[in-house]
Amino acid sequence: MDVIVIGGGIAGIATAWQLHAAGLSVCVIERHATVAQGATYGQGGPLLPSPLDVWYGPTFLASSRSKQSGMVVKTGFDSAARDFVRQLAMLRDPEAFAAQYAHMQALVDVSRRVIADIESRLELDFEQRRGMLHVFRQPRELEEAQPAIDLLKRFKVPHRLLTPEECVAIEPSVPDYPEFAGGVLLPDERTANCPLFTKQLKQVLEDGGVQFRMHRAVASVRLDGARAAVELADPNEGKKRSADVELITADAIVVAAGTGTPALIGGIKSAASLFPLRVHTLTAPVAYEERAPHLTVVDSIKRITMSRVNQRLRVGGAGVLQSASKADKPLDAALSRRALDLLGQGTHDWIPGAARVSAARAWDGLRLVSADGLPVVGATRHPRLFVNAAHGPAGWGLACGSAKVVADLVSGVTPDIPADTLAALSLERF
Repeated sequence: MDVIVIGGGIAGIATAWQLHAAGLSVCVIERHATVAQGATYGQGGPLLPSPLDVWYGPTFLASSRSKQSGMVVKTGFDSAARDFVRQLAMLRDPEAFAAQYAHMQALVDVSRRVIADIESRLELDFEQRRGMLHVFRQPRELEEAQPAIDLLKRFKVPHRLLTPEECVAIEPSVPDYPEFAGGVLLPDERTANCPLFTKQLKQVLEDGGVQFRMHRAVASVRLDGARAAVELADPNEGKKRSADVELITADAIVVAAGTGTPALIGGIKSAASLFPLRVHTLTAPVAYEERAPHLTVVDSIKRITMSRVNQRLRVGGAGVLQSASKADKPLDAALSRRALDLLGQGTHDWIPGAARVSAARAWDGLRLVSADGLPVVGATRHPRLFVNAAHGPAGWGLACGSAKVVADLVSGVTPDIPADTLAALSLERF
């Protein structure tokens, strides 16, 4: 059986790995000259999300109109964007949040096993760091996070509630002034270099015989023949069609194309169900070794993640949600400055003097997020078409567990995940 995987980011490469491990013939199509060049390139670091990390729930968008928010919301008169925000707001209800995160946790468990299996099989060094400290400035922010902390207890995630003094003792880079409310330590959670992991896995796949078609865009997916097919184009041609159409056929197609996924799979009734969120990262050299954090520090309300990667600090977050029609255009300069200022300010607030922010490399890119906070994983209405997308900014390792689910479905194997979770991840929920 042969399978085409569309997308060379973490989702596509992880899917190719699982399909190859299942003994299938795989061809990966990527529009860039190499892998991990889109949203994967700018991943902030967290490997797997906890209830404190996900970009939905009681603390998310709670103060989107105030200076305390880590989000820039500029929907304008775009009804789809406004509807998307309204749907996300529904998950601020603690019961709705708990029900939705239960599905996420099932996928986290699968992802954890899959990543452990990859690490046991391959000797990969992808700049991992263990331990995450979530910090809260105001007492009411800690109160708003209580439903997430309750879920840590429910799912037996190792954690410790810390006083401000205990936070400073365990992570001296965090200043004891101005005063803050406290923190939550997740001692076993990890951050890692997603682009590096993706490139290393790609090299293993290439050595194992997986075919890669780089710098090729998918103009369309054809499902009307005896076999599925994709029509390839030069990504520089834009909407122009070459006279010579190149077709590649296969028994199945997996679409893992990030924000390009909805257009390729179709069948989504609501335009607001999946939406492009622009996120930012700053990668800055360490300024003073003695001030650099040894744990990953997360501003839980603003969702800014500050992680040490060798002699660099990677600061991620600052989501900008605006009209989908503007997604393929450069971000307005004022909005870009506002987003990057959020990251810079977060670094100054929580790890002052650790990073040379003035020398930082800035990145911004689009991540596909869903209105219910869960990725889109599994089969579609067509028996030859599958999808692995919309994992959002919370934890790139989710793509690895999702890849195993998809590979099982392609191979005709029942995935090791609860049936209600599989339904909750399905495209059909829209």
